[in-house]
Amino acid sequence: MWGTMRGKLWFSVWVLFLWGSSLGRFVVEKNSLKVTSPESLKGIYECAIGNFGVPQYGGTMVGIVVYPKANRKACSKFDDFDISFKSKPGSFPTFLLVDRGDCYFTAKAWNAQNAGAAAILVADDKVEPLITMDMPEEESGGADYLQNITIPSALISKSFGDNLKKALDNGDMINVNLDWRESLPHPDERVEYEFWTNSNDECGPKCDSQIEFVKSFKGPAQILEKKGYTQFTPHYITWYCPEAFILSKQCKSQCINHGRYCAPDPEQDFSRGYDGKDVVIQNLRQVCVFKVANESGKPWLWWDYVTDFSIRCSMKEKKYTKECAEEVIQSLGVDLKKINKCVGDPDADEENPVLKAEQDAQIGKDSRGDVTILPTLVINNRQYRGKLDKGAVLKAICAGFQETTEPAVCLSEEIETNECLENNGGCWQDKAGNITACRDTFRGRVCECPVVQGVKFVGDGYTHCRASGSGRCEINNGGCWKKTKDGKTFSACVDDGCKCPPGFKGDGVNTCEDIDECKERIACQCSACKCKNTWGSFECSCSGDLLYIKEHDTCISKKAAAEIGWSFLWVIFFGLAVAGVGAYMVYKYRIRSYMDSEIRAIMAQYMPLDNQGEAPNHIPHGDI
Repeated sequence: MWGTMRGKLWFSVWVLFLWGSSLGRFVVEKNSLKVTSPESLKGIYECAIGNFGVPQYGGTMVGIVVYPKANRKACSKFDDFDISFKSKPGSFPTFLLVDRGDCYFTAKAWNAQNAGAAAILVADDKVEPLITMDMPEEESGGADYLQNITIPSALISKSFGDNLKKALDNGDMINVNLDWRESLPHPDERVEYEFWTNSNDECGPKCDSQIEFVKSFKGPAQILEKKGYTQFTPHYITWYCPEAFILSKQCKSQCINHGRYCAPDPEQDFSRGYDGKDVVIQNLRQVCVFKVANESGKPWLWWDYVTDFSIRCSMKEKKYTKECAEEVIQSLGVDLKKINKCVGDPDADEENPVLKAEQDAQIGKDSRGDVTILPTLVINNRQYRGKLDKGAVLKAICAGFQETTEPAVCLSEEIETNECLENNGGCWQDKAGNITACRDTFRGRVCECPVVQGVKFVGDGYTHCRASGSGRCEINNGGCWKKTKDGKTFSACVDDGCKCPPGFKGDGVNTCEDIDECKERIACQCSACKCKNTWGSFECSCSGDLLYIKEHDTCISKKAAAEIGWSFLWVIFFGLAVAGVGAYMVYKYRIRSYMDSEIRAIMAQYMPLDNQGEAPNHIPHGDI
């Protein structure tokens, strides 16, 4: 018995040494608290997000502050004091202000939640920088309620807490807005997140919650990853063995690669069960599964592997082995040879590049602190605070998307409220065309002129939007005037805007009125003309046997029109005849010229012609 106790004591000291050697910069994640009244406290204050409960990432919560008359540290049930903070219908939610001390933060939050509080504000009891309220260790906490805390919690400074209490003593009503919208950065349309976990399933409630989270979150995680909305990376914490203990029995049982990579004993008992090095090797194998799956373009297979491994290869059933792990790998179709190559030789006295990268990744950068506890979720390089729960984590991931780029899962009723359902969010809408500028987002809504069937609407999104570009007239007639009457349809929609068609006048958007060409004397103005107005046009006629000529806006007799018609035809016939004779003469002339040239060319071969010089046919005297 003493040997077992001594082993546990040595193990505890060793783990503390390793933890101390790996501890570094811890970043406290914060959100803002805005006091809107009374005037004396009006302003924005920082508060630290608790590492439990469900912070409303991406959202806000409005309430009034209440400081209890009894049980001010909230270490007991409020039912014992006959106190309730449940809000009546239509009233503001209650933010319970309590004092730090005497019990765990989680116990305060649990008692406040059971009493009906919507959130808990814990006032620090000393002047110091804000810290993160964490959950107790399982052995000392031992509470089943830890995973059932759902209200958000925040730690506020002592001075701010004192000011709140003073205002309440003066009878002031304190209105507060808790704001988590900027708690996570949201730079673009993709969220990058890391999950620091462990393959060990014998570490109590924390291990159980990790496994349950992986099982429940697998579906959303894989959908988000497959569609490119997220980039997920799993990580595993490893420690190193102090050089002075590398050859000890404890280091050899907890470490691989000659003390370079270690993990605590799963049961915290060296005399039974699996060793820490078994955990390190399985952690390494899980990293390699992700690495190989990611290289093949299927990083989401990690979720399948970890889920199946926890079911088929548990420590409790004595199946936490390499053989069981390889069976799971083969069932998923992942390349086993590549994974074994990635794992390497655990007994080699050399660095393993995969585990070395994991140790380097534990060191915090920029706004992210060092990773020192499990489980840890890091979203957009900012550590998540709150309950490790499917809904809570999904909310946090959704808060990491740039507004209007979040996937449909972030806009479901379970995750957020659709602000466009009430009064159309105060945005422009065309009820007739069922078109709206209100676009629901995870954080609220935006008024943004839409794109409908490839046609973009332009405007401020609040008071007006109009279709623009080609095809605009196909969408609700481009927002322009359109009317059908007497079987005729006229539209004011043109490519560059709204313009009343010929025969109408108006703004082209709301009205286009028929122009009475007869009344305004812009048509049928000859003395014998008769004018009749029609919708969108007019009709002109002449009295008696006169004929209306529209081009000249005049009336002529039908006989004169006939004479003019025959005269015109004779002129045409005469012109055609002259043109034909001329063409014939030209044709005859060109033929004759061509024949003459051909005959002369033939005759020139046999006799001299008049226009050719005689060629000499004898030798002159005196020449030899």
